[in-house]
Parts: sequence; structure tokens; C-alpha cells
Amino acid sequence: MEILNEIWKSITESNEILTNVFVSLGIFFESYLIMSLFIYILGIKIDLKHKVAYILITSIASILSMLLFSSPINILINYLIMIFLSVLLFKTSFIKSSLCIILSGIILNIIGALILNPYITLMNINSEQLQSTPIYRLIYMLILYFIAFIIILIIKHQKLKINFTEDLDNKSKYIIVSNIIFGIITIIIQSLLAFYYVDRLPLLFTFLSFISLLLYFGLSIYSLNSMINLVQTSKKLQSVEEYNNTLRILHDNVRGFKHDFDNIVTTIGGYVQTNDMEGLKSYYSQLEDDCERVNNLYILNPDVVNNNGIYNLLTTKYYEADSKNIKVNISFLLDLSKLNMKIYEFARILGILIDNAIDASSECDDKIINLTFRDEPQNHRQIVIVENTYQDKDVDTEKIFEKGFSGKKNHTGLGLWEVRKIVKKNSNINLFTTKSDKYFTQQIEIYY
Repeated sequence: MEILNEIWKSITESNEILTNVFVSLGIFFESYLIMSLFIYILGIKIDLKHKVAYILITSIASILSMLLFSSPINILINYLIMIFLSVLLFKTSFIKSSLCIILSGIILNIIGALILNPYITLMNINSEQLQSTPIYRLIYMLILYFIAFIIILIIKHQKLKINFTEDLDNKSKYIIVSNIIFGIITIIIQSLLAFYYVDRLPLLFTFLSFISLLLYFGLSIYSLNSMINLVQTSKKLQSVEEYNNTLRILHDNVRGFKHDFDNIVTTIGGYVQTNDMEGLKSYYSQLEDDCERVNNLYILNPDVVNNNGIYNLLTTKYYEADSKNIKVNISFLLDLSKLNMKIYEFARILGILIDNAIDASSECDDKIINLTFRDEPQNHRQIVIVENTYQDKDVDTEKIFEKGFSGKKNHTGLGLWEVRKIVKKNSNINLFTTKSDKYFTQQIEIYY
């Protein structure tokens, strides 16, 4: 009985050490809640190993920062660590990670602001007692985490998520980054005010503070989501314009074939009647080139190339090559929605490789570029091949990746150097460069 009395006394009286122990244990669960909100808001899947690593690292770092630094420095450090780990472990962009972590923190702070004053009033305690008395702090944390857990279940069940895009202009990025900075500052200020001065503020004031915080961030999230949707709509409209241009060219080619169909058949008949097989082979080869051009235009379809950014990139490069009389052959058997790398980095690599292929093949008598996109599920990889004719048969396949190296005047020589940088920082991507008598080949392998 004495032991129970001592335990009860230790948790009901001021005990800073035991309170810190409870807070430290609660930090692990809070890290789990923030991570869960992050995952469900983005709608991504993460394996157990990365989840455990995230919870352990962020929790231990939070405990250490709590012991080593005072508020608000420790809060700022915690958020920076969470954002950094999200980028590192979950392979998301800085903007996505920052927004989701800040949003998760806002949700927890709104819940805390909502329950804190009523809780203190109901328990008839002040903020100092809440901070130093283990039982009061433990009950408060349990209520906070329980409500947060219910909200997470609702988000998961209703599949509520924000559709982020990285294809933003600089102005939009500045707006988002500014929101992130002010979001962190607001969370820190709200946390300090709520925890240290809540007992000195009337219930009405804290309620209005909660409502204003909720409305402010609700409007911010709504505006942000609207801006992202606007960017996505603009990209889709651009894709539609490109597709309409492709359809117009395709239609003109089909009309041309239809108009010349009788002449084509008559010409083939002439070769057959005279048994001129060599002449027929030559004519068929030229006819096949036109057929391939129509087929490539058919492939340049947003339903086939199912990413607006990559579709725009390919159509732009195709028309550029076509204007230089370069024959472009395209084989596309890849679902870009399942691409196992950042689409921004993929677009950079693809754009640089196609630009180089256009430059190299334009100098040749036989101007050809072959683009191949395919998935190899049996090898757990996605393949992209950029193959082109080239003139400089002595080109060094290693030296071309050096910074500043270029075989052309007025070129910076940074393109392939940038490509190698991107490849090196992604452990699941390989780039193989080979050459033959006819073709110079760059093969990207993306493993999953």
C-alpha cells in the first residue's frame, strides 16, 4: 500500500523529472501521428522499415532538442529534422514534405488549442501545474493524441488528400515557401502562448484564437490547393493544345494518303506488272517512312504518354527534330504514373539526352533518333533508350560527362554533367552509354 501511495504522490505532485519522462514517451506517439497524417495527406505507401526509422530518429532528436534547447529553438529544430527526414526517407520533394509536416503540426496545435483551456478550467489547475505535474500532463496528452488519432482514421477512411504537383513556376514556389515559413512561426507562437499563458487568458479569447487559427489555415490550404489545381489545369490545357496540333498534322497526313491512295496502288501495280522488285523495294521503303511518321504521331497521345509534362516535352522535341528533317521513331510502353523516380529529374535527364541526340543527328546524312520507353517487370526495372546517328566516331563516352566538356561551340558542357549528378544521387538509377558504327546510345535503367 505504501508503494501505491508513493506512486500516486509522485504523479499527483510537482515532479519535473517524471513529467519529462511522460513527455518523452509521448513524443514517440506524436511522431507516429505526424507521420501518419503526412502519409495519408499525400496518399503514399511507405514500408515498415522506413516508418520505424522515421519515428525513432525524429523522437530521439526531439527528446535531445528538448533537453538541450529552450523554446522556441527546440520546436524549430524538431520541424526542420522532420522535414529533412521526410525528404530523405520518403523520397518526397522539399515543398511536399514541408507543407505536409506543417499541416500535420497545425492539426495537432489546433486540437491542443481547442482542448487546453477547457481542460485547465475543468481540472482547476494553472499552466505551471500542467507543465510540472505528471498526471495532469499525461491525461492532457492522452486526450490530445486520442482526438488526433480519430482525425487520422477519418482522413484514411474518407481518403482525403491534397494533390501536389512539382511543375510550379517560381512565383508559385515563393508563395508556398512563404506560407511554410509563416506556418512554422505561427505554430511556434501559438504553442508558446497556449502552454505558458493559457491560464491567464479568458476562455472566450482562447476560443476566438482557435477559430481564427482554424480559419486562417483553412483558407491558406484552400488557396494553396486552388493554386495547385490551376497549375495542373494550365498544364492540361497546354497538353490539349499540343495534342490538337498533333491531330492536325496526323489528319493532314491521313488526308494526303487518302488523296494519293489510287496513285500509290497504281504505282505498286506498275512495279508488280514489270516484275521490278528492286524498284518496288525502294518505293516501299519510302512509303514505309511516311507510314512510320504517321505512327509516331499517333503514339504522341496524352493517353499513351500519360504525364502532361513529359508529353509536352516529347511533342516539343519531336517537332524540333522534324523541322531539321530528323526522322524520330518512338516506341512507348511505359506507365509514367508508376515511374520510380522524381518526374522533375526524369524530365531533366530526358530533355538533355534528346537535345544532344538532335544536335548530333542533325550533322549526319542519315538523320535518325530512336526513342524507346518500356517496362520490364520480370527484371523490376523501367527502361528508356535514346539512340541517334552521330558523326564523331571517336567521341569518348566517359569524357563527355565531365563538367565543361563540349564538342560544340557556345555550349556550356554542363548537360551530361548534370545528368550524371542526378543519376549518382539516386541509388536505383543506372545510365549506360555505348556507341556502334551507326548509333550513339544512352540507356537509362530505373529499378523498383
